[in-house]
Amino acid sequence: AKEAGLSVSFDMASYNVVKDNYAIIRDLVENYVDMALYYARMDAVYKDYMIAETNLQEVAQQVLLQNKYYLIQSHVKAEVACPDTVYSDKKWIAFILNQLIQNSVKYGRSEGTHIQIVTKKTKSGVLLRVKDDGIGIPKEEIPRIFEKGFTGTNGRNRERSTGMGLYLCRKLCDKLNIEIRAESAEGKGTEIILMFPVSDYLTGYRSEERRVGKECLRLC
Repeated sequence: AKEAGLSVSFDMASYNVVKDNYAIIRDLVENYVDMALYYARMDAVYKDYMIAETNLQEVAQQVLLQNKYYLIQSHVKAEVACPDTVYSDKKWIAFILNQLIQNSVKYGRSEGTHIQIVTKKTKSGVLLRVKDDGIGIPKEEIPRIFEKGFTGTNGRNRERSTGMGLYLCRKLCDKLNIEIRAESAEGKGTEIILMFPVSDYLTGYRSEERRVGKECLRLC
């Protein structure tokens, strides 16, 4: 198109770049909005959750698909191997995984990052590991990464940290009876580990189911 000496050209490649960038910005904005909403509703989590059998493979794939434009632009390769199921709330687990994946991308290497999301069954439950080969966390800062508002050296250097993501993850894990911890080596990557005490969920769920059943029989 030409007007008053101004020449503007459009092609499909440029359109696709703009579309993808728009999608990334939209997803990032939605993530910050979600963080604000989840923070505001934190104390009401017991009124807004449903414990059910949760397929971790499906949840992880759903979250990766949700972030596909961000992952592609950041040259991220992700692998998922989560054959185990747990008893938890699918929505809250998706939120936690989304924060962990976005952190892996945010603190990844400029040439690209490799993310692995895997599970392992143990005697006491199921371990879910989110591991990356990004820039890692300084050893002295690891004990503080779940604190409210803590951005750390990496967050200050990259100026993209709110200090709320991991804090919300820990608070949600506490309410869902999930243990969360981090392992990291500066320059080598970070691994966040979630421990789902499956037996506890099953025991509590079935005990409540039996109690309700007995109560119904008594009343009938």
